[in-house]
Amino acid sequence: MFQDMSKKLNESMEPFKDLINIQTRMLEELTRQQMECTKSCIDATIQQTRELQKCKNSNDLLELQRAYAHELEETLRAAGENNLKVLADARQEIEQLTQDSFDAFAKR
Repeated sequence: MFQDMSKKLNESMEPFKDLINIQTRMLEELTRQQMECTKSCIDATIQQTRELQKCKNSNDLLELQRAYAHELEETLRAAGENNLKVLADARQEIEQLTQDSFDAFAKR
């Protein structure tokens, strides 16, 4: 009897375990992407600082700043798009898990 109850409990907890796994993967991926984005921004700043020494006039400085701003903008835009994709994928997995759980419940 105890084994049957334990088995039922484990079966009923399975969707929650799956939900936690989905959320864990999502957060790990978001963290990885944010670390990459931060590294890219730091690298761009270091590169911009190196190039700053080569500027001979205000036009050189202006062009350097434009290129720097454009690179940061592209990096942040790509990071935002990737983050949204990860969130959308996780949402889709959670919706499927929820639907499957409801379907299994309705069959009982």
